[in-house]
Amino acid sequence: MEANISLKVGTATGTLLSIFGNLFYEDILRTIILAVVGVTVSFMVSLLLKWRIKFKKKH
Repeated sequence: MEANISLKVGTATGTLLSIFGNLFYEDILRTIILAVVGVTVSFMVSLLLKWRIKFKKKH
């Protein structure tokens, strides 16, 4: 039973280390920039829609 747990932990650790070894600074930076752009666009669209709904109710 312990050998089975040891094998699972070793496999999971090896997988995580191989993923972290393939991450590059540029990819992380690109992901952060795209997330910021996505949040900004989403916020602006929600403000625009809220403004349009208010404008339609008044007229």
